[in-house]
Amino acid sequence: EEFDQRIDLLEKIAAASIQKMGFIRFNPFQNTGGDNSFILVLLDRANTGVILSSLYMREGVRVYAKSIEKGKATHALSEEEKKVLEHTMHNQ
Repeated sequence: EEFDQRIDLLEKIAAASIQKMGFIRFNPFQNTGGDNSFILVLLDRANTGVILSSLYMREGVRVYAKSIEKGKATHALSEEEKKVLEHTMHNQ
């Protein structure tokens, strides 16, 4: 019985931990700079987590965070973000 309780606790912790990761570097602006921008997707078992996007520009860097709930974004996603999210959910 003690082991069952411990296993239940560990399973709850594992379900809420990061289990899927996706990452891509890209250049959002044609003919300028390099692949200094990136998207990082972090999801749990239920595909709930966050997308972090960093856009590098000559004038500075912008960072965006968007929540993901059961595979659905709470804010509009760019095409690059959609691709990384889909890949992360289905290929890990």
